[in-house]
Amino acid sequence: MRHQRSDTPLRSDAQRNRERILEVALTELTRAADAPLSSIAKKAGVGQGTFYRNFPSREALVLEVYRYEVQQVAEAADQLLRTRPPDRALREWMDRLAQYALAKAGLADALRAATSTCGSLAGLGHAPVTQAVAGLLEANERAGTIRPGVTPQDFLLAIAGLWQIGPHDDWQARAERLLDLVMDGLRAGAPGAARTDG
Repeated sequence: MRHQRSDTPLRSDAQRNRERILEVALTELTRAADAPLSSIAKKAGVGQGTFYRNFPSREALVLEVYRYEVQQVAEAADQLLRTRPPDRALREWMDRLAQYALAKAGLADALRAATSTCGSLAGLGHAPVTQAVAGLLEANERAGTIRPGVTPQDFLLAIAGLWQIGPHDDWQARAERLLDLVMDGLRAGAPGAARTDG
């Protein structure tokens, strides 16, 4: 029996299985860091063999869930910029980032366990998010909807409070308030602000 080589693209059904496993794993590991892998496989509707071919260990699964979420957040920026005005795209993307922050908070225990054996999270997927932020900020600066000169580092520092909100502390309302404040701050001094008020 021939097996597909790992350097060839996954068939569409294999890709769907992998994505389904990652989506289920995100939900289950956010609920409980020690969620049984067999339960994740069952809820994803795949057999043990398929599961372990994709993710040979708990650590591999946890780290891939984290990478997958980061990639989804980053890709959302381009999609929003194609379909929304820049300021709306930025604000909606901030909501998407907030959902990621909540998932990461829920995944924290699983990530800690995984990285204790695999090194650290440093450099694990942050570049795509920084690039997404840069694209959103550039589009808004060109449109005159935010103050000029805001860097991705400025933005990420401004929203760092997301990671301080406990997942059980009226999380949604607090995150929305924080992001509204950040957006108001970005708009203050925007060249287009005077035009939109009139």
